[in-house]
Amino acid sequence: MGLAVNISKSVLGFTLDVEWNIGKELAVLFGYSGAGKTLTLQLIAGLIEPDKGVIKSNGRTLFDSENCINLPPQERHLGYVFQDLALFPHMTVNGNIAYGLRGVSEPEIQMKVAELIELFHLEGQENKHPAEISGGQRQRVALARALIGKPSVLLLDEPFSALDNPLRIEMRNLLLDIRKQFDIPIVLVTHDITEAYTLADNLVVYINGHIAQQGKAVEVIQNPVNDEVAALVKPSYLVGSR
Repeated sequence: MGLAVNISKSVLGFTLDVEWNIGKELAVLFGYSGAGKTLTLQLIAGLIEPDKGVIKSNGRTLFDSENCINLPPQERHLGYVFQDLALFPHMTVNGNIAYGLRGVSEPEIQMKVAELIELFHLEGQENKHPAEISGGQRQRVALARALIGKPSVLLLDEPFSALDNPLRIEMRNLLLDIRKQFDIPIVLVTHDITEAYTLADNLVVYINGHIAQQGKAVEVIQNPVNDEVAALVKPSYLVGSR
């Protein structure tokens, strides 16, 4: 059980054509900006429709062009954290987290929000607005909102890119904890090789809309399939440092 993606999409002269499968692990889509990583997340989430292909989550078909299946985003049961976090500025921390939960009673919402406030160490911030908390705390709120509904997959589009290095390290450690606690496929987009190497169970290297190599991070870095991949993952000082 996991996430299976086999899709293609042409947009403004750029063509994405990728196929990959992951289990309940943390997969990193890695490559230069413009390689198609974020577009892949948008296609998985249902924000954009592929031209053709199939997307399955834990055996459930989210998209199938041949069989005319295209579930709307709200029916895909996915958690998504955008690069800009997309928190609601007029809502409190509690309100933002609760927004990710639908169709349950108010007492249950309060209970689940309280659980995530504790899990993400946001005690004392419940009634503050996003502008009143730190960057790291905003990251935690966005992650909590994405996870409160217990999604089948968590999609992360460079959520740590705006943070300084100490906070990035803190968030990477938090993400590793999330992987252990939630036991779901996690897909992280990044073009930071340190982040990719530190986090990836499965490293998927994107170049110009195609997958150039996929495998364990250390294997990809130590044994790139060609010069193009080697140039992309070349900070070799990382090898053996994990």
